[in-house]
Parts: sequence; C-alpha cells; structure tokens
Amino acid sequence: MSHIVDRGLLLDEEAKETFRKELWQVADYCGIAILTYSVLSNHFHVDCKVPQSTPVSDPELLRRYQVLYPPKARKRGPSLEVIRRQLEAGGPEGLRWREKQLAQTGDISGYMKLLKQRFSTWYNRSNDRVGTLWTERFNSVLVEPKARASEAVAGYIDLNAVRAGLVKDPKDYRYCGYAEAVAGNEAARRGLMEVLGMSNWEEAQAAYRQMLFGTGAAPREKGATINGEMLARVVAEGGKLPLATVLLCHLRYFSDGGVLGGRSFVEAKMLQYQARTGLRQRIDPRPVPAFADWGELTTLRSLRRKTYG
Repeated sequence: MSHIVDRGLLLDEEAKETFRKELWQVADYCGIAILTYSVLSNHFHVDCKVPQSTPVSDPELLRRYQVLYPPKARKRGPSLEVIRRQLEAGGPEGLRWREKQLAQTGDISGYMKLLKQRFSTWYNRSNDRVGTLWTERFNSVLVEPKARASEAVAGYIDLNAVRAGLVKDPKDYRYCGYAEAVAGNEAARRGLMEVLGMSNWEEAQAAYRQMLFGTGAAPREKGATINGEMLARVVAEGGKLPLATVLLCHLRYFSDGGVLGGRSFVEAKMLQYQARTGLRQRIDPRPVPAFADWGELTTLRSLRRKTYG
C-alpha cells in the first residue's frame, strides 16, 4: 500500500486508468503475480505473489522488456534486434543488459519502486508538476498464502471503493482486481482463483461474492455498516460479526501488521528474520481479535490503537 503525498486526491479517472495499466505491465516485467488490487484517488493497494526464484531465459527477458518498453518508448535506446544480437554474441554489452533486467525481477521492492517511478514520471509530465508524488516508500504485510488470511486480505482490498462510498458493489468499480475479473480479464481471474485455491472461475466467483457480501451475496448500501465504536464494543464483549461486515471496516492488521497468518507461519518468518539480522529479542505472534470468522489469525506487530473502524 502507498499513499499520495499529503493524502491529496490527485488521481482522476485518467490517472487511475494509467496506473492500472502500469500495475499489470510492470508486474509482467518483474515476474510478479497480481492477486488483486485497488486504486483510489489518494492511495492504492496491491496483493502480490512473488514466485520462487527460477532462471529466466533470454527470450523471456526480451519478451518482458518489450512489454514494458514498446517500440515508441525505445527511440533513444537500442532496438530489440540489437539487444538480441548482443545477447547471442555473449559480449559485455549483452551481459550488462541481462544483469540489469534480472536485478529488477522477482522482488517486491523492485516492483514497487519501478511502478511508482514510472507512474510519477508520467503524472508529473502530464500535469506540469515536479517533485515527490508518493508520501512514503510503501507499507507491506507478508500474508500466509492459504486459508482465511489470504482470502480476507484480498476481500479487504477489493472492498476499498465500497468502504469509501463510491460504489455498492466492487464489480462496478473499474480500478480493482475483482471488477477486472468480472469483466473477463484472465490475469485478474487467475489471481482470485489463486487466492481461493480454485481452478474454475464461476465457482471461485460465487465463493468470493459469498465472502464479500455474506448470505445471499447481494450488494449492500455504500460504506461500512458498522463504525469503529460498535466494532470495539463487540470485541470487548467477546462477540463475533460476519466477515462480510468486518471487511467493510478499516483494519490496520491488513496494512500495518508486518506478517499475517497462523501462529506457526508468523513464528517461522520471525525466526528467519532473526537469523538474517542477528536480532536476539524474542517477539511472539499477536493474535488478531476474533471478532470475525477468519480462524486463529495472528500478526507480528502489536497494534496499540484500539480503533478498528
């Protein structure tokens, strides 16, 4: 997730459409799989899967390069044919080009950096503007790729426009993964099927709508149906709410929790981090309040603010 500087509402329809296209193009170039996303006027969310590192062939690198840099964008650089000959020759030019491309693949930080840089360049040029467009690097949460954790995060992202009161149903908001999937985008459908662990789109769509809207799978009124005070009272009383209701609230666990998943998953990621950094302090997973039917979710960071809405 990343916000526009000063949380300004700078992204109009043209900007959102440009960002949507860049989101997919840069993901293809970097070898990142988009599960779902949402772009609003002052921020965006993207749910990604970074595949395990595998060798990338020269033909695949050339294909990705052509996706990100079509002929009109390569007027001042070498043509695709020149690059191909350099790679076949095995000389230093081809080696440097290959290393440069590989350095930007298979890494979420590289993906976000390239995406935001390219969009900032377009936006500033199009609006006669200079300076920083984004207010921070980006916030990220490592999500366990199974069970309720992955499903809840995807649903939370797709419901952004509903929470903002822009639409009643996310399928009607062009700039989110679910709307693209409903419209027939195969990549968007593959992303949500990956989230749900299904291989049939019709079945996956029915299950996803059931999660988004609950019984009946029918759209509700715009915006959240429960505020932060009401949710905090439910938590204090040990009650539970339908997941479809909770996902319409602003939940910091999905943006600031660091790691989200079952206890064993969060513990394993913490141990990896300690081994890599030498950190000796033990940090135990924090259970996410069980105010919804999402299993025994835990998070890495303790969120001290007690407002959930």
